Amino acid sequence: MSNRHDPIPVALYARVSSDRQDVDLSVAAQLRALHDYAGKNGYVVAREYVDEAESGRIANRPQFRRMLDEAGKPEAPFQEILVWKFSRFTRKREHAVAFKSMLRRRGIRVVSITEHADDTPTGKLMEAIIESVDEFYSENLAEEVRRGMREAASRGFWVSSRSPYGYNRVMIQDGAKKRPILEVNHAEAAVVRRMFQMADSGKTLLDITKTLNNEGISSPTGKSWRKTTLYKLLTNEVYTGTAVWGVQSKDKAPPVRVEDAFPALVSRETFNRVVALLESRSPVHSHPRRSASSYLLSGIVRCRTCGKALSGQESKSGQFAYYVCQSLTKQGSGACDAPRLNARKFEGMIVDQIRDNILTESNIRDLVRLVDEEMDGMAREQRERLETLEAELAEVRRKMDRLWHAVENTDLEINDILPRLRKHKEQEEKLEIAAEETRALLYERRKVLDDVDTIAAYAQDIRGFLLKSDLTESRAFIRSFVKEIDVAPGRAVIRYSIPMPDDSRIPGRDMEELALRVPVLSNLHYGGR
Repeated sequence: MSNRHDPIPVALYARVSSDRQDVDLSVAAQLRALHDYAGKNGYVVAREYVDEAESGRIANRPQFRRMLDEAGKPEAPFQEILVWKFSRFTRKREHAVAFKSMLRRRGIRVVSITEHADDTPTGKLMEAIIESVDEFYSENLAEEVRRGMREAASRGFWVSSRSPYGYNRVMIQDGAKKRPILEVNHAEAAVVRRMFQMADSGKTLLDITKTLNNEGISSPTGKSWRKTTLYKLLTNEVYTGTAVWGVQSKDKAPPVRVEDAFPALVSRETFNRVVALLESRSPVHSHPRRSASSYLLSGIVRCRTCGKALSGQESKSGQFAYYVCQSLTKQGSGACDAPRLNARKFEGMIVDQIRDNILTESNIRDLVRLVDEEMDGMAREQRERLETLEAELAEVRRKMDRLWHAVENTDLEINDILPRLRKHKEQEEKLEIAAEETRALLYERRKVLDDVDTIAAYAQDIRGFLLKSDLTESRAFIRSFVKEIDVAPGRAVIRYSIPMPDDSRIPGRDMEELALRVPVLSNLHYGGR
C-alpha cells in the first residue's frame, strides 16, 4: 500500500581502542555481530564507519567525525546508528549524552546491540537539561529558522519533516536549494477518501477505526488505528489542498495559509461537513484530548492501593472536578478505598511541593553547574578538533604553495599540476567550512559559559515557570522530571529525577522520591475545582 514498512536504513560504527581499557571484540567481530543484528531486526545497512586502533578522543577518530557530519546533512543516509556497546560510541558519559541528544534532535537514534539505553534518572536529567539550555540559548537562531520556514510555506512548500498520511514528501529544485513539496500517495489517498466518506455518512470514529483495523489497514505509524489518530486526520485542512503553517508560532504572527498548495484529496464542502459533525458530538467521545487537557497531572497520578491510574472526572453538574481511581470508575464503589481528590486543591498542593522542595534555588544552581561541566567538556573536544583542522588546512596550503613554486621555477606547465591542484583546492574548501563551523560552536559555548547573568536568569525562569506558564506548558514541564505520583489516604509520594546538592532541604543526593504526609490529603475529596 505504501513504502512506510521499508527496512530502516542504519549506520554501523565499530571501534577498537589502542589503550585497551576494556576487553574489545575485533572490528571484524563487531561488524559481523552488527550485520547479524541488522538482518534479524529489519534494518538495511546504509553506511559503515570504522576507527581502528584509535583512542577514545573524538579528534583522533576521523570516521566518527565523518559519521556525525553525514548525520547532520538535510537528507541523512541513515536513521539509526548501531554499535556493539555504547563505549564504542564514546566512553565519556557527558559526551555520550551530548552527542545522543544532538543526533536525536535530527531524528537519529543510537542503539547498542548488547546493552539497554541509559534510562537512569541522572541520564534522563542530563539530556533534558542540555536540551533545555540549548533551546534557551538558540532562540535567536530558531527565530531565523521560523522566518525562513514561514517564507517557504507562503510559497507552497511543505516545511514539516514528515508528510501527512496520503502524501509523499518529494524534493524539487528551487534556485540553488532543494525544497520539499507534497505529492499524492495514491494507495494511502484512497484510504483517506474512504475515511471521509464513512465519516460524512454518519459513522462514528469508533466505527471507522474498527473497520480499518478489521481489514488490516495500518495507521501512519504502522500500528492499529486509534480514535485520536483518526480525529487528527479528519480535522486536518491539508486534505483540502491547503497548507497551514505557524498556528502555534511563538512570534504571535498570523499563520500562513496557502490554498491549492498541493492536490486536494477531499472537497472543502466534505471537509467542513465532517468537522461540523465531529464537533457536534460529545467532546468526551469525539476528542479525548479535550477532557484530558484540563487536568494538570493527568497520566502521572497512580493509586497506591490498587495500582490503577487516577483520571480526571467532572461531577454531573460540571461544577466540580476530581481525580478518581480507575478501579472505581470501571468497577464501581467498593472496588478500591482510594478517596476522590479535589482536583484544584490536589494540583495546587503538588505544584507547591515541587516548587518549594524540588525546584529550590540550590537545586537549580546544581543543575546549571552540571550543564556548565558538560559544555566545558564539549568545548575542549571542539578546541582539539579545531587544532586538528587548522593543522590539516596549513598542510594543504603548503602543498599548493609547493606546486606553484614548481611551476615558477621548473619546466612544469600549469596543466601538469591542475589535477593535483584541484584536489588540494577541494580539500582546502572542505577544511575551511569544517573549521568555521567549529569556531562558531566554540563561540556559542563561550557565550553561554561566560554570561553568568543569563544563566542566573535562566535558573530563575525555571523556578517561576509553573507560576507563569499555561496548562499545556506546565504539564509538559512537570512530566520532564516527575515520573509518577502515588497517592493513598493521608499520603502522597512524588517520584522524580532531579539530583540534589549537599545543602538540599531534602536529605540525601540524587533523591528519587519525595514523601508527603499531609493530613489535608484525606479531605481533598470535599468540594470541587
